[in-house]
Amino acid sequence: MEQKKKKVGFNIIKTDPLDNHKGFGKGSLTLDNISPVIIDVEEGEAVIDVGAMHARSVAEKGIKFLPNKEDVPDAKPYWLIWVTIDRNENGPYYAGVTACEMTINREIRRGYKSLPEHVNRMDKSLKRYIIVDHMDDKSKKILTDFLKAHNEAFWENSSEELKNGLAVQ
Repeated sequence: MEQKKKKVGFNIIKTDPLDNHKGFGKGSLTLDNISPVIIDVEEGEAVIDVGAMHARSVAEKGIKFLPNKEDVPDAKPYWLIWVTIDRNENGPYYAGVTACEMTINREIRRGYKSLPEHVNRMDKSLKRYIIVDHMDDKSKKILTDFLKAHNEAFWENSSEELKNGLAVQ
């Protein structure tokens, strides 16, 4: 009998572990509320893959990443999306959403990604930035559908900047 994969959810907002603590680390960012979403553009699907926090997502495993996109011919397009959840007066919402490009050629076990960009975009997501304008329309639609399906209320509470940024013409 085939076992069904456990559906992974977003990291849920926790109480601040530094509440009432005035010592070292106060005011620092926490990774508790951020989740990596991997979009497989050709397959048209998005999944939360917490392995991406350490560049060990299912898509990235066994791949040597090169700094030049041109060095990876016939590569399949992916997006790594950093999604940060926060809470406002209306409840939880998608507060920071940033996209990073990635390409992978499984046959030659090579891929392209800019590690500094991935780290910087994770930081930007934590700081509540929306950076999705550079995504192609197909990928924007996949991400929009995924975010809505995951939690319609989170989507409804999210900023117009996010909704406009992911709007497809």
